[in-house]
Amino acid sequence: MQPPQPGKAPPSGMARLRFASLGSGSKGNATLVSDGETQVLVDCGFGLRETERRLARLGVHPRQLDAVLVTHEHGDHLRGVGPLARRYQLPVYLTPGTWLSGRLGEVAQRHWITPQSRFAVKSLTIDPVTVPHDAREPVQFRFRAGDRHLGVLTDLGHVSEHVVEAFRGCDALILECNHDRHLLEVGPYPPRLKRRVGGNWGHLANAQAATLLRRLGLDRLQQIVCSHLSEHNNRPELALEALTPLLDGDASRLTVAAQDDGLHWQAVN
Repeated sequence: MQPPQPGKAPPSGMARLRFASLGSGSKGNATLVSDGETQVLVDCGFGLRETERRLARLGVHPRQLDAVLVTHEHGDHLRGVGPLARRYQLPVYLTPGTWLSGRLGEVAQRHWITPQSRFAVKSLTIDPVTVPHDAREPVQFRFRAGDRHLGVLTDLGHVSEHVVEAFRGCDALILECNHDRHLLEVGPYPPRLKRRVGGNWGHLANAQAATLLRRLGLDRLQQIVCSHLSEHNNRPELALEALTPLLDGDASRLTVAAQDDGLHWQAVN
């Protein structure tokens, strides 16, 4: 199979922050972030051909990427990073702990991320934030282009003070709503996995996501994207139901990044 041909890039403007999801869930995660000049992929949990297909759906060819950023080493975030980076000679940014997991393989351009130390990929400014999750050295990211801020915050087990402070004041937030506590409790997972998912180093429940949003404040948030929904332990309507009351019943600022369809380009105005 030949890689997809370069498609028309999304409309660009000076420091105009935008994002899209290739897909989000336990079967694979990947998020595009662009300011019109720089374009990065956060994680790649899909196989190479599937990643190429999903990028093409969003009008992007892998050669248009400036870097791949990795949050942690779990397969639904890392699976496709190595193959994609090796085929297209893309730089990969990750923490030493993620690298030491041994799951990436060799890549030609490897850059270390130091948690809580700001860095830049061309015109995009990026703050890597340590999060409580059962990986070696996991981080999530806050992006800045001009005066607009996007938070990518998935795969964390509880709402820490550090996370609240790091993501306060964003204009858009991609937020984990992994499970509904009742569905997890009565669902098909074995007890050990239920404890892991619902524990302090696992994944955020819908109610925890609501608590985090309440603490962050909603005045500045234009868009909130419910992400990383569990196939077995959550439903989109339950995630939206948990967050909508915080917005006085107005769900217009809420969307869901789906596993199969992802989320098309969203502009942060």
